[in-house]
Amino acid sequence: MSERDETAEVLAFLEGGGLGEPVQRVDTHGAHVFLGRELAWKMKRPVRFSFMDFSTLERREVVIRRELELNRRTAPGIYRRVLPVVRRNDGSLALDGAGQAVEWLLEMVRFPPDAQLDRMAEADRLTPETVERLARRVAAFHAEAAVVRDGGGHAALAEVVAGNSADLRGLAEGTVDPVQIDRLDRLSREALEQHRHLLDRRRDEGRVRHCHGDLHLGNVVLLAGEPTPFDCLEFDPALATIDVIYDLAFLVMDLLHRGLRPHAQRALQGWLEISEDDEATALLPLCLATRAAVRAKISGLQGEPDEARRYLDLAVAMFDTKAPALVALGGVSGTGKTTVARGLAPDLGRPPGAVILRSDVIRKRLFGAAPEEKLGADAYQPEVSRRVFQRMAERAARLLGSGQAVIADGVFGDAWQRELIEAAADGEDAVFGGLWLEAPEAVLAERITRRRNDASDATVAVLQDQLRAIDRARIDWPAVDAGGNAEATLAAARKALRNGG
Repeated sequence: MSERDETAEVLAFLEGGGLGEPVQRVDTHGAHVFLGRELAWKMKRPVRFSFMDFSTLERREVVIRRELELNRRTAPGIYRRVLPVVRRNDGSLALDGAGQAVEWLLEMVRFPPDAQLDRMAEADRLTPETVERLARRVAAFHAEAAVVRDGGGHAALAEVVAGNSADLRGLAEGTVDPVQIDRLDRLSREALEQHRHLLDRRRDEGRVRHCHGDLHLGNVVLLAGEPTPFDCLEFDPALATIDVIYDLAFLVMDLLHRGLRPHAQRALQGWLEISEDDEATALLPLCLATRAAVRAKISGLQGEPDEARRYLDLAVAMFDTKAPALVALGGVSGTGKTTVARGLAPDLGRPPGAVILRSDVIRKRLFGAAPEEKLGADAYQPEVSRRVFQRMAERAARLLGSGQAVIADGVFGDAWQRELIEAAADGEDAVFGGLWLEAPEAVLAERITRRRNDASDATVAVLQDQLRAIDRARIDWPAVDAGGNAEATLAAARKALRNGG
């Protein structure tokens, strides 16, 4: 029996009740997927492409088993087991059991399609908070992923860039603008050369790991309220052996492509709050552009020229440079500094926006605590606060030096705190703007009382201590009325910054 005939027989068996229940079959370029009531099964197609080879039964078994192992890193509740389809002695097919394996299946738990983050985004149900939780989870996954020292680095990314340019030029005439291809190729090669040593040093220091490799919204599902990556790149480990920032860049780029820049900012924000890998942001324009270029060529190959052009334009736009700026938001507890920071961040600096450095979060990190975990009084001693604001200034300088805008969020009630953050901007020749948020004490007290699940440990008593201790007359940052609603405060902050705050 030919392989084609045997594949057709296996498909007929599985669709005809071999899986024990009625199933719906969905075909992709590399697999047949069978959807049951509560489970789903994936079978690799016997195909060979330039980038993927499933042409033999042995290869398909290896890849199916690898897919189970790799995806259990992030989604153990989805990926169950590998099952053989066997031919019994009487020539009939059976699922598992005695007999010679003629095909292999990956068994998975089925989930509602509308729980995928791409569907949620299309339905306007994807929140920035969900994206930030996902990014934190990705950062934790990267921290545990296997380090690979003989892959990645400058040479590997340069190969991807060259392949993108060649494939884009090979698309059907009229699919994309050849001038844009040349421009992207030039900008990418310049960035590669600029960051040659950084890319290789990060590889040598363990920042190249066996990552997810295909981290877009369609490969993330909300399970029990938690964003869960699945369906990682399994068919070629080399393609997933990448710098961790290049892995994250797919998610950020996907959000930017969908016009969800606030969500993209929160993705970078959440990842950095866990990883503190600030120097990686120097590579972000190149990584975002390369991810967009990959999608541009795939869209072109799939006969979607409009999408291909949008991705290509996005790739080029990732190299648009803006002088990095640092905005410091000061004020006593309850003035809404974090809300203003989140409102300002997406539009400040280059995509996906400014990184927010929040003193409350930095303090929690110093004590190994989660942002929402309460700290004791010893965490608020003067010597600890000095470490917090020194750490904030150090990270701000590193991010600014990498080209990323920064928003510093803290009380900044002491002169030395303001001097530290201003010096961080001066040291990197960055534009600086400081704002002081103010509101009536009664409003502040009410807001503090209403807080839930926030990194701030401030109480009304702490607020009163702040108000007594701070000498407002010695603070020369422009005042912003924060006594109204969030929209009014954000508008006032933007106006103050335009006026040179």
